[in-house]
Amino acid sequence: MALTAHQLTMRFGERQLFEIDRLAIAPGDAIWLHGANGVGKTTLLKILAGLLAPTRGHTNLPGRWQQRLNRLLKRDLGPGRVTYLHQTPYLFDRTVHDNVAWALDKQLGSEIRVFEAMARAWALQPAFLLMDEPTANLDTHSVALMAALAQDLREHGSGLVVISHQSNALTDLCERQWTLARGQLQETTPLKIIERHDFKKRQPL
Repeated sequence: MALTAHQLTMRFGERQLFEIDRLAIAPGDAIWLHGANGVGKTTLLKILAGLLAPTRGHTNLPGRWQQRLNRLLKRDLGPGRVTYLHQTPYLFDRTVHDNVAWALDKQLGSEIRVFEAMARAWALQPAFLLMDEPTANLDTHSVALMAALAQDLREHGSGLVVISHQSNALTDLCERQWTLARGQLQETTPLKIIERHDFKKRQPL
């Protein structure tokens, strides 16, 4: 099931940050979100993650009462498992193991799963992973590792949205591109060379 939003408007006082008629993120999507500083990219991701309420409009995330009911009934309905990875993730003053264990909500399959995950975002195995400048200040090797983890999630059906100011191994995974500018969200398709093999064979002169 896709994560969708309709008629999103976000205002801060008299300033309107953006107005977006509709957007959709399908399972397995990989989207690179562009935009200048201050246009609302982080705000948009927080709305899509259910961490911030828009001034107007809605997403198809289940409400809090529905999420609690789903947990009680041990079922996962709709696109409720959305993880937002902050640019500077908050960690408890404990070990990496304890942080990952907390993210798994004490539902550890084994110690191996904890150390394979190595991060709360991936340990949660979200239906949608929203990443806000996740590669900032990382070296090339670390970016490649993050891209490999993201690709693994994608191959298991997770939808990804990445905010990044520059291209790298993680943004190379993205087949869709969004640009947030002047209060509007536009989808741009990167130019690619398309090879066609259905041309008719030329007849000899």
